[in-house]
Amino acid sequence: MPEWEKNIRKVDPYVPGEQPQVSDVIKLNTNENPYPPSPAVIKALEEMKIEESYRKYPDPTAKSLKNTLAGYYGVDRDRIFIGSGSDDVLAIGFLTFFNSDQPVLFPDVTYSFYPVWAKVYGIPYEEIPLDEGFVINTDDYERGNCGGVVIANPNAPTGVAMDAKKVEKIIAANRDVIVVVDEAYADYSGVSVLPLIDKYDNLVVVRTFSKSRAMAGARIGFAIAGKRLIKAMEDVAQSINSYPISSTSLAAAVASVGDDKYFRDRIEDVIRTRARTVLELKRRGFSVLPSGTNFVFVTHAVKSAVDISDELRLRNIYVRHFSLPRIDNYLRITIGTDNQMNDLFAAIDEII
Repeated sequence: MPEWEKNIRKVDPYVPGEQPQVSDVIKLNTNENPYPPSPAVIKALEEMKIEESYRKYPDPTAKSLKNTLAGYYGVDRDRIFIGSGSDDVLAIGFLTFFNSDQPVLFPDVTYSFYPVWAKVYGIPYEEIPLDEGFVINTDDYERGNCGGVVIANPNAPTGVAMDAKKVEKIIAANRDVIVVVDEAYADYSGVSVLPLIDKYDNLVVVRTFSKSRAMAGARIGFAIAGKRLIKAMEDVAQSINSYPISSTSLAAAVASVGDDKYFRDRIEDVIRTRARTVLELKRRGFSVLPSGTNFVFVTHAVKSAVDISDELRLRNIYVRHFSLPRIDNYLRITIGTDNQMNDLFAAIDEII
């Protein structure tokens, strides 16, 4: 082994869902929105002066988007942090807030990027087991002596949403550390702790444009918290990258927020198809966890998850299987259009 190799940081990286490079597939493996972004987004991009947008650096303060989000959520602009997708926002949050010798707490079955960030940044952490129904026991997070808490609500990959009052119990029990609530899928559950940011100065709520706003390719995420916490995040972020958001992404995001009817109509479309999907999968022998997201987490009574996933793939239908403890016989299936789900049901009928 070369001498220099001992100084290289080595980690097991986060593994994103597969992005097949062919068009003739039904892609239900990465929780993307099956519907396009608002027509207002397309119009805003068409009206941009592309040459100038690409030639010049974007606004490092993301002022236009901060102003828009401030109006939409009824908060001051300096309580908003903008990042390149919620992954970037969360990574900056880990680096900013979790700087003690005590372990950061998060569930054992949750977004698998959390332990990756902890390892990359040298943050001690503890994974607390969910109960047999994949639900958080709030008592497990009310013990003190921790370096912080991260909760995805609704959770991923399980899809289970926790009541806001239970999330508040965890926040209230950890007033001496930062509690990050990752609400990437909250628009599909209607459950949010954003109303609590004035009550708790240790709360950071993270959101994304990737799911409900159908803008995963634009890479826009944001956090809302107290001014001091946002200032701390921005100081760290500016020490890494002063221009994280492109001008085109900023314009697209502003336009998306401006078309609230389209946004809410598409959420209802997904929720309606989700309800039908749950019924259809249960009819076919699946157990389905309650979902507050744009996906369902399922296991079959007879057929293994690996076999179903492999058979679906042969039919050009992609779903997500995790080879991880406790969930290796489950599949995460993104909610697609009604026609896509019909094709999924037909394929499952052939398989089982």
